[in-house]
Amino acid sequence: MPPAGGRSALAVEIRGKTFLGADGEAVRAIEEIAFEVAPASFATLIGPSGCGKTTTLRIILGLDTDFTGRLKLPEADGRIAAVFQEPRLLPWRTVEENVRLALPDAEAGRDLDELFEVLGLAEMRTRYPSELSLGLARRVALARAFAIRPSLLVLDEPFVSLDEQTAGRLRRLLTEVWSARPTTALMVTHNLREAVELSDRIVFLTERPARVRGIHEITTPRSERDTRWRETTLSAIAKRYSGVL
Repeated sequence: MPPAGGRSALAVEIRGKTFLGADGEAVRAIEEIAFEVAPASFATLIGPSGCGKTTTLRIILGLDTDFTGRLKLPEADGRIAAVFQEPRLLPWRTVEENVRLALPDAEAGRDLDELFEVLGLAEMRTRYPSELSLGLARRVALARAFAIRPSLLVLDEPFVSLDEQTAGRLRRLLTEVWSARPTTALMVTHNLREAVELSDRIVFLTERPARVRGIHEITTPRSERDTRWRETTLSAIAKRYSGVL
């Protein structure tokens, strides 16, 4: 069983990343991005649309290997889990079947009661995706990701298209399950409030071609991040990194 969070930091360095635009011309997406995520910590990439955030995640996931730079994963043979904007559940499988499909054969029968309970899915195990709201489907996607006990968790805009009440509940559930099963995590978002609520480190990117504009460390325990603290922190960050979004 791979250790939660991995033994070393996630280290990312990407230089001169380009892609072909609609007109067939080369577009320089990333000038130079370099950052680390400490073991069992939570970091967020944030920046303007089109600045290479999702491209960075694709490189980390091994979906894009055409880049110059360096990528060091927390575990060379560790498990990587991804939560995308769309839950990507199999419609002909139940909630529990969708989650268990992610498990290796040797762990197919593992007890997932606690995970389902924490995510509020204990009564949903026999339902099908068509019977779920988007918010519940996102919870199933989180359960599937945490079920494999990954050494790296990657989240691409996991709260997008949700109303604030649903998104807020999902953030609290993510914090609860991540705190119980800490793993190295990297999230992409446009929402600074989400980043402040969840992260230990926020990496700010510039417009395309992207560079790292700055890195903001958060040391306040999550249990102490009340409304007053969040508003003060958001104000300070907005002043320091004005116009980043």
